[in-house]
Amino acid sequence: MPWYFYLALKQLFPTGRRFPFFTFISIVGVALGVALLVVSTSVMGGFGHEIRRMVVETQGEVQVRANGFIDDPAGLQQRIAKVPGVVATTAFAEGVVMLESERRPAFPGIQGIDLNTVTKVVPLDRYVRVGSLEDLDDDSIILSATLAHNIGARLGGKVEVYSPLLLERLKNDEVLLPRELTVVGIFEVGHQQLDSSTVIVTLRLMQDLYGLQHGVHGINVKIADGLDADEMARRINAALPPESGAVARSWIDTNQDFLFVLSLEKNMIFFLLTFIIIVAAFSVTSSLLISVVRKTREIGLLGALGGKPRQVAACFCMQGLLIGCGGTLLGLALGLTTLFFRNDIIRGFTELTGSQEVLVRFYQFSQLPAYTSRSDLTLIVVCAIVISTLAGLLPAWRAARLKPVEALRSE
Repeated sequence: MPWYFYLALKQLFPTGRRFPFFTFISIVGVALGVALLVVSTSVMGGFGHEIRRMVVETQGEVQVRANGFIDDPAGLQQRIAKVPGVVATTAFAEGVVMLESERRPAFPGIQGIDLNTVTKVVPLDRYVRVGSLEDLDDDSIILSATLAHNIGARLGGKVEVYSPLLLERLKNDEVLLPRELTVVGIFEVGHQQLDSSTVIVTLRLMQDLYGLQHGVHGINVKIADGLDADEMARRINAALPPESGAVARSWIDTNQDFLFVLSLEKNMIFFLLTFIIIVAAFSVTSSLLISVVRKTREIGLLGALGGKPRQVAACFCMQGLLIGCGGTLLGLALGLTTLFFRNDIIRGFTELTGSQEVLVRFYQFSQLPAYTSRSDLTLIVVCAIVISTLAGLLPAWRAARLKPVEALRSE
């Protein structure tokens, strides 16, 4: 072990003494900055990751839509299936209906799915908490959890569905009775908006409710793992016939504005919280400068014994490096522990302030999401260690400039 590295360890952790106050404060300052960066970037990354999961698992990686509706979905699906990288496709139709149960009305979004192909593209059966997707037919419906609770619907109960087609018939003095459907399932995705305003029916029933005949509103596409969604959307667009008017868009393109806002917020938070580490680095610099002034004679003695200026400087740079490494490890442990108990912390805070409903209403998630990527952790670790090491440069430069003779004369 080089002597300057050994001396740096001895100055930070003197033998036979309690844990030095300077070392403790310096490490804790860096640790708090690292912990805040880990928590903030993970939570912001969690929102983006959760949005991606829900979009992909409810719509697929790529979605094909037309300006109106697609007249020949089967022919279009055959063309899309021939594109290399496409795993499966499923047609869908969607809209808005009025739902009534026990005289409680609601106006949810409705989606008609093809039971033969839907599970090959999106794992809807995974989110059915009560009942089963297999029980769905043309005379039944699956409700989202919060919606079912709000209108008092339960498994096996009846709900009445009023579609816009009913209003169109009334304008022509025609009578069209609402459809009475049996609730065969209740699903929960974990996103407040989806769980409070969505119902699922068969594609045939949806076509009847909206008078689409054999048409659909779009086609969801599942692609092979590891492929880029934007590139696959371009390939699919090249295979689509121009006369169909259909356009393929990736989930990234569809949610581009929202994802940009999340990325901007994440980067701004990272930039602002980095200043906490910089402030901690200034305290390290000031403490090491005081150490240089107090130990001027010892530094002169090192030079008189043959120590080179760069070795004396390395001693103080090593102290900054060691503080950075120690603070980073402690900060990672603190940040990851906070993330592990994040929902318990949020639950306790909201119960204390009575803001549970506000959190759900504005952030749309029943639990606080978190996703820690390796690139974010690597960037945080590198920034913390580099900034802490740089904090030792000024004291190191000051110590290296001391001449042994003048330093030994210092009082």
